[in-house]
Amino acid sequence: MKTTRRDFIKISSLGAGTIALGTPAIKFLAGADDSENKGKSGAVTRTPNYCEVCFWNCAGWVYKNEEGKIWKIIGNEDDPHSYGRFCPRGTGGVGMYYDEDRLKTPLMRVGEPGNQTYKEISWDEAFEHIAGKMKEIGGKYGNESIALFKHGSSGKHFGKLMSAFGSTNQAGPAYAQCKGPREEAFALTFGEPLHSPEPLDIRDTKCLVLIGSHLGENMHNGQVQEMSEAIDKGVTVITVDPRLSTAASKSKFWLPIKPATDTALLLAWINVIINEELYDKEYVDKLTIGLDKLKDHVQQYTPEWAYGITTIEPSQIRATAKAMADASPSVIVHPGRHATWYGDDTQRIRAIAILNALLGSYGRRGGFYLPTKAKLPGFPSEKNPNPAWSWRDIEPEKYPFASDGVTNLLVDGSHPDYKGKHSIKAWFVIGTNLPVSIPNTKRTVEAMDNQEFIVVIDTMPTEITGYADIVLPECTYLERYDDIRVSPHREPNIALRMPAAEPKYESKPAWWMAKELAKRLGLDAYFNFENYSEVLDWQLKQIGSSLEEMKKIGVKKFEREFDDLYFAPGEIPEFFTGSGKIELYSSELAAYGFDPMPVYKPLPEPEAGFYRLIYGRAPMHTFSRTANNPNLTDLMKENSVWINPKVAKEWDLKNDQKIWLKNQDGAISSFPIKVRVTERIRWDSVYMVHGFGHKDKRLSRAFGHGLMDTEMITNVLIDKESGGTGMRSNFVTFLTEKPEKEVQS
Repeated sequence: MKTTRRDFIKISSLGAGTIALGTPAIKFLAGADDSENKGKSGAVTRTPNYCEVCFWNCAGWVYKNEEGKIWKIIGNEDDPHSYGRFCPRGTGGVGMYYDEDRLKTPLMRVGEPGNQTYKEISWDEAFEHIAGKMKEIGGKYGNESIALFKHGSSGKHFGKLMSAFGSTNQAGPAYAQCKGPREEAFALTFGEPLHSPEPLDIRDTKCLVLIGSHLGENMHNGQVQEMSEAIDKGVTVITVDPRLSTAASKSKFWLPIKPATDTALLLAWINVIINEELYDKEYVDKLTIGLDKLKDHVQQYTPEWAYGITTIEPSQIRATAKAMADASPSVIVHPGRHATWYGDDTQRIRAIAILNALLGSYGRRGGFYLPTKAKLPGFPSEKNPNPAWSWRDIEPEKYPFASDGVTNLLVDGSHPDYKGKHSIKAWFVIGTNLPVSIPNTKRTVEAMDNQEFIVVIDTMPTEITGYADIVLPECTYLERYDDIRVSPHREPNIALRMPAAEPKYESKPAWWMAKELAKRLGLDAYFNFENYSEVLDWQLKQIGSSLEEMKKIGVKKFEREFDDLYFAPGEIPEFFTGSGKIELYSSELAAYGFDPMPVYKPLPEPEAGFYRLIYGRAPMHTFSRTANNPNLTDLMKENSVWINPKVAKEWDLKNDQKIWLKNQDGAISSFPIKVRVTERIRWDSVYMVHGFGHKDKRLSRAFGHGLMDTEMITNVLIDKESGGTGMRSNFVTFLTEKPEKEVQS
């Protein structure tokens, strides 16, 4: 067996005092370490916060009971993200605080390859060691050789530290593994990306088209609530999905499309809408460019042609196109969030953007509203140095339209097979479990083994912590200040996060870690505050508020500067595209050698006995980060694999039978998964919820429960425009007996 420089270490194997395995069962109110309220009793109190369990960041109130223990979390009625109501994930966030499996103290890797472990160290020791390694590696290779992988609010603090240090080599999976192609497709078409929350006017729409968007299961809170109200008002819902999702069950039209053929359906819809003159003629004439070219382009993409590819009957294609047009402009073809599917994703989402443009929905009531956001000044600080190179220089010809750091480019620059001059030599990882979030885990692990130093900051002992040289325990979002939430919406608004309790164990907030490291790196001027509350109070006072006010109200709304939620009748706005118009034909794509209009290109089919792997979300879980949450595992402790009855009969599979999966490249799942036989999935596909099958025993409620779909995703098709990693290009077959394979844990 090959010995690597960095062994994967089971943190659970240490057994030392403060990180010994806890009792799996956790009482909801047990074990609060709130030193400010210890021994106190009295009235129930509340503090404002915004949720970190998913990116929607709903604002709410954290309640403490008479004993000063965190009791419950509910929504803030003034919050446009939540409308005062939290989803199961948000209310279950209390479990993150009380989870006894949390990381509790800084850890350092010790020993030689093949015989490595961790030892507990103090925060001072951790910072001195990290700062020393940063100076050493920066001195040898340049400060740019240190990369940051980040996710969530905490990543901003370390992003500031790395920029001050001189490295802009920063990326998060939220871009290349999720929304990147969507953002670039809308920017190429309308001149603006969508951002989060997406500016969808669902509350006033008459027709909602979901093509790969699992609203109701992915729990984008505000959108789900608006969709529910729209359904009560009789909205026409069209759901395109190989699976009868929750949304599909509420739809007037369910189109159980053959996977990987979405672009064919979208082009057929465009064909019908143009040829039958169902488009918004005045809007298209005044605001768009390229209709004639688009009309010629889609003549080949008839509903009859699409039927042979998608399995959707031509009459259904025409009927759904007519339903959209009848509702125009109050119609939304939902762009989705997780858009990295098949490696042609910028072009696929471009087809969605073009369809919305033809229907006149962008900038119109019931379509896409024009968002605005509050203007919050940055806290005074030194100007960051200019780095000599960035992630774009690792492979300069790749992904010309990527507008954010591409994680897979940083992995490529870290890998031993990289022969360029801009190598990555050290990683900081905060808030993201890279072996689970980035496909092709084997390549990611090889890149990590090639690093001279890795620091991981997390609240939980997820798989990534086992590859770190230093592990730093971060406190949860319920125990810290973070940046004011400023997000685009119908009206400008801000929300406060403040600690409801003191950090448990030896955990600390990311802003404090970044500040302490800055001291040891001689970067004090970039963190010229004692407590992050000073930063927030200063910012708030610049816009006529204060920290004191926000502690009382949690959310503050402002008036829009102009009455421009939608385009005014007759208005001809200028778009931030090359032509100043909505681009049905993209000259910019053409200039870079890409298709200026979407083209359907067939994708590989599975071999006999294999089925396309489709994955999705569950209302009570967010990716893999909640799989150990004691309040949420009670709702769903493992995933199952959905298999069509026809396929189950061929394989003699029964409900709840445990099987293993094997993919087209021979990868075998580490754990078995229960079968769910259901008509709700096509015969050529299988489906599972993402985020289960954890392999570290330190996660006492998540270890071995279900199957990790990432293990099955070894064939990754990269979107050439944005760098998005297409992950629905993998096929699996079934193993009914336990394979001869060791589980690494």
